Amino acid sequence: MIYLLSFIIVIGLPVFLHELGHFMAARSVGIKVEKFYVGFNLFGLGYKKEYKGTEYGIGLFPLGGYVKVAGILDESLDASTKKEDYEFRSKNMFQKIWFLSAGVLMNFVLSSVIFSFFIFSDGYPEIIDVPIVNEITPELTIEEETVISPAASLGLQNGDEIISINNIKVNTWTDLSEIIHDNPNNEISVKWMRNGQVLSSSVTTFPMKQFVDGEIKDIGILGISPNYNVIEASFFEAISKGTKQTLALLNQILYSLKALFNGAVTFGDFFGPLYLVKMAGETAQSGMKSLFLLTAMISVNLGLINILPIPGLDGGHVFIALIEGAIRRELPLKVKYAIQLTGFIFIMSLFILVLYNDINHLM
Repeated sequence: MIYLLSFIIVIGLPVFLHELGHFMAARSVGIKVEKFYVGFNLFGLGYKKEYKGTEYGIGLFPLGGYVKVAGILDESLDASTKKEDYEFRSKNMFQKIWFLSAGVLMNFVLSSVIFSFFIFSDGYPEIIDVPIVNEITPELTIEEETVISPAASLGLQNGDEIISINNIKVNTWTDLSEIIHDNPNNEISVKWMRNGQVLSSSVTTFPMKQFVDGEIKDIGILGISPNYNVIEASFFEAISKGTKQTLALLNQILYSLKALFNGAVTFGDFFGPLYLVKMAGETAQSGMKSLFLLTAMISVNLGLINILPIPGLDGGHVFIALIEGAIRRELPLKVKYAIQLTGFIFIMSLFILVLYNDINHLM
């Protein structure tokens, strides 16, 4: 049950606020909202209630949601439209883009609010830049295999001071990190001090993919962490840092997509809803803070994916709105229908592929 409830929070909250963004933006520019759903009501399964001309509902398939407005050719492939004043088609390009992008903006706002809240309540860590080990990670998971960390193999302990690596003296934790990171899957010699006694040994670092200078690269890791101070943040400082954290996460996701196209990562590295249920349940066992931080990450992912210029997604609709604004006329409905149908087939194919990945990951 905890897995299901955690999944509903992790997916339901970003989806609800995403659709709420579309709903409020539609109302603000006079577009009639016909349906507001959290979850998909496939086969009519779910709860619905009509209020003031809008059908509100909760679908039993909690993998998304939708806001259907009058006069837009969306994933429903409903081409019936008359271009009335209250329809999407009758609005200018800026009003259309505002409506289409509002859901994505809400996702980024949600992420920033969550990050800012925990920074304000708990403070933020500031590394003490000395080469003294604060904590050893005894095991690491590399490509879904759990192995003993290089630090544990060396016999390092909390409180050990690293003196040199490969006979290069280290004075700060920054020096230490740079040398280790520059030697992925390489043997390094480590010298450290414990209770006034100098010890030394060699070990091979583990390679781990990480974003470095805007690219995904292999870096070396030992499995050690530094000492740090917890700094209290003011309200506005927390908002600033929370927003920067959202932008940094957004940047990482963009480079992940770039890495998918240049082959640095494969499609098999991506996961879908089934694996997310497992991840949400395991994260919830670490506490509500961990669960909400995961929710913030999912919210950024949801926002970015939706704004990609793929037919059927918000970004695809924005792209069409920009084209129509540039040529100052609407594309024929038949053309829009063909574009949306192509996008629908592509998205469904993608969904099947990530489900296949999930099954492989979970078996």
